Amino acid sequence: MADQDEQKTQTAEISGTVQLKQDGGASEKKPVPEPEETVEKKTKKRHIAIVVVLLVVAAAGWYIWRSSFTEDTDDAQVDGNLYQVSSRVAGQVLNVDVDENQTVLKGQPIAEIDPRDLQVALTQAEADLASAQADYVQATTNVPITSVNVRTTLSTSGSDVLGQQAAVLQAQANVSAAEARVEEAKANSIKAQLDVERYTPLVAKDVISKQQFDAAVATAAATKAALAEAERSVGANQVKVEEAHAQAAFAAVQQAQAKVDQAKLNVGYTKILAPIDGIVSKKNVSAGENLSVGQDLLTIVPLDDLWVTANFKETQLKQMQQGQKVELKVDALGGRKFEGKLTQIGGATGSRLSLFPPENATGNYVKVVQRIPVRIDFTNLAEENKDHALRPGMSVTPDVTVKQ
Repeated sequence: MADQDEQKTQTAEISGTVQLKQDGGASEKKPVPEPEETVEKKTKKRHIAIVVVLLVVAAAGWYIWRSSFTEDTDDAQVDGNLYQVSSRVAGQVLNVDVDENQTVLKGQPIAEIDPRDLQVALTQAEADLASAQADYVQATTNVPITSVNVRTTLSTSGSDVLGQQAAVLQAQANVSAAEARVEEAKANSIKAQLDVERYTPLVAKDVISKQQFDAAVATAAATKAALAEAERSVGANQVKVEEAHAQAAFAAVQQAQAKVDQAKLNVGYTKILAPIDGIVSKKNVSAGENLSVGQDLLTIVPLDDLWVTANFKETQLKQMQQGQKVELKVDALGGRKFEGKLTQIGGATGSRLSLFPPENATGNYVKVVQRIPVRIDFTNLAEENKDHALRPGMSVTPDVTVKQ
């Protein structure tokens, strides 16, 4: 039976081949049609590819649309005020109390300068003050009681010693002039009195008229009054001289007091304290070193007084305004996020503020998109930076929300 079935199969294949030759004249066999499962798989793959493409297009469109709500830049850094600590007095360093990269608190000792030279200067200034005060007391005791009001005014006057000395010289000149007027008035008074004595017997004998005698008597009386006035003027000018001496002495006291105050300040400046909380950097002072006034000792980098300076392209500033929210990502902290707000937009581009700003009027001009510095303040730095991980100079990526 198997042999018969096999013969039937071969006979059918031969007859089928002959039939093909008769119909088409071709010697090739017809292709076997694909199963339905294979066709369905290809259709599904085509549908999936179409869906994926649509999703990618939709995601790209959404991203482009959503990106118009924010502006960002990778040209941004944490910024802060760096405090340069310098010496306010000259002297030798006794000791340095801090090390490089040490955290310090405001008011903490940093270094100390030998105060002995300055204490000697303070002692000298205090001695000069005591001498000036003694001179002032002596000068005021020579002023008559009638000059009390002048001394009261003196206590509220200025302390220019040169001006007071000039007043003394002027008062002395006034005294000399007044004394000269006294001598002149005295001579006139003597002459007038002698005239009256000569005219008295003459008028009795009617040698001269009564009118001439009366004129001589009146002249004598006038010259006597002038003499008295001149003498009073001398006294008044002498009082002014004493008052001027007192004023000059008081000014000298104030000047000496100012020197004492300055000497005390200088002694206080020998202890150098931290002006703010921060980290010590660029330390270049050591014990035994001789310092000059204004010499830099170290830099203190603040830990809390920080902000972000972001340099946005000028084409990004169209919708930026003060007060807009900003999300800040710090690269050094693994993209750690902080909250902020836009505070200020710079007054000029970075190129214009550079040491050598460009001169566009010379050479071949090529338009370049400029960048403008924008200040961004942290809104919750105390809570978000409890570990004081932020440092000035760290790179930041700010996202400014320009649309709600």
